[in-house]
Amino acid sequence: MVDWAQIGVVEGDDGFRRCGWSVSAPDYVAYHDDEWGRPVTDDVRLYEKICLEGFQSGLSWLTILRKREGFRRAFAGFDPDVVAGFGPADVDRLLADAAIVRHRGKIEATIANAAATLRAQEAHGSLAALVWSFEPPRRGRPVPKRLGELTSTTAESTALAKALRKLGFRFVGPTTAYAAMESLGVVNDHLAGCHARAACDDAREALRLP
Repeated sequence: MVDWAQIGVVEGDDGFRRCGWSVSAPDYVAYHDDEWGRPVTDDVRLYEKICLEGFQSGLSWLTILRKREGFRRAFAGFDPDVVAGFGPADVDRLLADAAIVRHRGKIEATIANAAATLRAQEAHGSLAALVWSFEPPRRGRPVPKRLGELTSTTAESTALAKALRKLGFRFVGPTTAYAAMESLGVVNDHLAGCHARAACDDAREALRLP
């Protein structure tokens, strides 16, 4: 049996060393190389990622990745201004859409999260400004070497989840908030030796915070 906690970076056939979780499928490789850990400040993509992390609960992220285009079609490209206006007929339409995960609670949460995104924009200037205000100090943060060294929650993710829920976000607990922070580049959890780690660090250095 594979002890996932002890897995570090894995060298692919292309010679690149990647975090061990990312090498089991081409979809994962592309997501790891091009998206995971890259800083995001666009509210549409932030809203999308928070919602997709909620949809992922109880499922594999690979399932969500493979349905992402279906989600984008179903939820108007995750435009919060549009989705906030969805009503009962839209919920029924989405429950019949096999291109997404048909879970009433998560669908209704995505609609509620659109309205919450608009409240975040009104209160904080942008959803990005709120999310990035919970970035932990980067200096001195240990670099994980194995998957077992990655955490699932932090004080910052707990505080972010609380702030999001106060605005009306649903399906956003500390674990979901931390997964979003990882994928949105608010923290860099690429393992030591991973080829993408330095690129994510460079992108964060060049980032102008909202």
